[in-house]
Amino acid sequence: MSHVSPVPPAEDPDSPLDPAVMRAQYRTSGLREQDLAEDPYRQFARWFAEVTASGLEEPNAMVVSTADADGRPSSRTVLLKAYDERGFVFFTNYGSRKGLEIAANPYVSLLFPWHPLARQVIVAGRAERVAPEETAAYFHSRPHGSQVGALASAQSTVVGSREEIDAAYARLAARYPEGTEVPVPTEWGGLRVVPESVEFWQGRENRLHDRLRFVRAAGPGQGEEWRVERLCP
Repeated sequence: MSHVSPVPPAEDPDSPLDPAVMRAQYRTSGLREQDLAEDPYRQFARWFAEVTASGLEEPNAMVVSTADADGRPSSRTVLLKAYDERGFVFFTNYGSRKGLEIAANPYVSLLFPWHPLARQVIVAGRAERVAPEETAAYFHSRPHGSQVGALASAQSTVVGSREEIDAAYARLAARYPEGTEVPVPTEWGGLRVVPESVEFWQGRENRLHDRLRFVRAAGPGQGEEWRVERLCP
């Protein structure tokens, strides 16, 4: 898919590498309008299956970018846990930084960085909480340790030491041993990003990449209709 030019090691092991000299040439068959599925969900399913079959580790990893009420952005990597015609779902603590930012400003960007296949998918849309029963079903499908961990962690808050985190986990693990039901944390649940646009990016030679973007049609009764735009690389 791509060839990366090697960078010779620096004579001084403490001297920084120069990222400006790093090069990758993408050699793919490209992405044409006639090759797209009829909607972004089917196209995503097609690419997701291909990237999973390629053996890429954690193909469901995505960068979630949010902004607070003042427009200051933040990003982090989370795992996609569901997708269908309603949108793309991940789970988090609603009191975390991303949870609080989404509560103040629900517009979100998702980025799937599938570098080995020279592909990216970029989703822009609005996040909304999933139903409590959907959260509970997913929570109880998680490994027991992950359930206890979610209950033990006030995500994104300042903590004095690692020992405090481990002690909180140990207390809850003793209260809810393996085989018992762990309660769903009150402020933990799913967020579904309902897309307004979904861009499929395929790397090409000479930086002339293929970028095809599905955009949701505006207007009454057109909520599930999509138009396709080609973007300059």
